[in-house]
Amino acid sequence: MTVELRAGPTPAGAPALDLRPWDDTGIQPLIDIYRDPALRRWTRIPVTGVEDAMHWLELQRDGWRTGERLSFAVRESDRIVGHVVVKRSAAHDDRAEVGYWTAAEARGRGIATRALETLTDWAFTTLAGLTRLELLHQIDNRASCRVAQKSGYTYHQTLPARPPFPLDGHQHVREAPR
Repeated sequence: MTVELRAGPTPAGAPALDLRPWDDTGIQPLIDIYRDPALRRWTRIPVTGVEDAMHWLELQRDGWRTGERLSFAVRESDRIVGHVVVKRSAAHDDRAEVGYWTAAEARGRGIATRALETLTDWAFTTLAGLTRLELLHQIDNRASCRVAQKSGYTYHQTLPARPPFPLDGHQHVREAPR
């Protein structure tokens, strides 16, 4: 399945974003992006070299094969600046979880919000039976809380800490349009 999504340029002049499934051209960008200590703090799978990047990319490809992890590289002017994903299990096919990260140099420019909005619209129009998307973040990740709110995800509840997350977390929810 070839899926390409686009968030057009903004009136303020921010360039368009292209969202495409990950491929092997992402190996070196992943290694470079994962050198950021802030990103490593919020992600669970370390990427420190080529072998780790290849493993990470294989997880993304497996997710597309099973339909349980539909992930996209977020590109700005053909440079990878982020990642967005919809995670869906057969046990709860009416709901899914979304996640995202941005490269250090891309933060603070609305890229995560624009990419998440694009992914959200796509998920609700493409994934049959989907009625609810959930976004989880650790309670001390204030930037993710702001992205959730700006993307139309409302705070739902605080969840207790559980491995691999050492702190409580927020759950934000967005319901499918009616």
